Amino acid sequence: MIGKIAELGEAAELVRDGEHVAIGGCLYSRTPWAMLMELLRAHRRDLVLSRSLMCFEAELFLARDASRTLISSWVGIGLPWGIPKVFRARVESGRARYEEWSHLSLGLRYRAAAIGVPFLPTKSLLGSDLLDLVGAKRMDDPFTGEPLCLVPALAPDVALIHVQRCDAAGNAQIDGAPYMDRELAAAARRVILTTEEIVPTDEIVATSDRTAIPHFLVDAVVEVPFGSFPHECYGRYEAWFEHFDAYQAAVDADGEDGARAYVERYVDEPGSFQGFLDLVGDETLRRQQQRAAELVP
Repeated sequence: MIGKIAELGEAAELVRDGEHVAIGGCLYSRTPWAMLMELLRAHRRDLVLSRSLMCFEAELFLARDASRTLISSWVGIGLPWGIPKVFRARVESGRARYEEWSHLSLGLRYRAAAIGVPFLPTKSLLGSDLLDLVGAKRMDDPFTGEPLCLVPALAPDVALIHVQRCDAAGNAQIDGAPYMDRELAAAARRVILTTEEIVPTDEIVATSDRTAIPHFLVDAVVEVPFGSFPHECYGRYEAWFEHFDAYQAAVDADGEDGARAYVERYVDEPGSFQGFLDLVGDETLRRQQQRAAELVP
């Protein structure tokens, strides 16, 4: 079990070019940012990325030509930052493919794979144009005759999930909303956990009702304090919105070149995730920790 502990670079070796990578968390909450940046640093290519709601990591992977296919129900930082210009330009020009599902139907696809069935029924997507644009099917309920939508199982090759704590074996606990992470872990063929801290198994056992992901689903564990930053990790640190503003300003000014410049400055030049945190500075990290502490009872 102890053999599951790895460095970011070692864990990145579990992800191969062309594979489907599912991303845990939601939008800018508990994103496995350190692991995603490590994949960019390793120059992975042709990855299929899926996530419940994607943030600007999607644009970085597109601009770096690390991915050409996205599966999600949303792409963008959030309404205050406007339309994601790199994403839109790539999709509209045919240089990238976007497969859009409703939030619920995407979660059901992961859950179908997690429980080992080929599809799950839902009424989500009925009456929507999305139904004819994706791989869902219609059928009549054999019991009531009511129309149903069938969504196919989605089994990623790798799931990247960031958690607040886990032990060396990979028993992981999540504070705050779990989003779709439990389904991702059970659906994926391989699971890489990054964690704010590795704790003794006795500590996990003492609060075992809070364990969201069991060890037998996990292939690698990487201890990365601030592993979601500049995104948030509930109870640990808040999202750095000023950083989002700066990224969006660069894209507004220079389009894809702005996104590529971001990768060069914050991924390539620092040389490691710790190098990125050093660039951010202790004062900023402490301030974001304090903001998170003010929001947690």
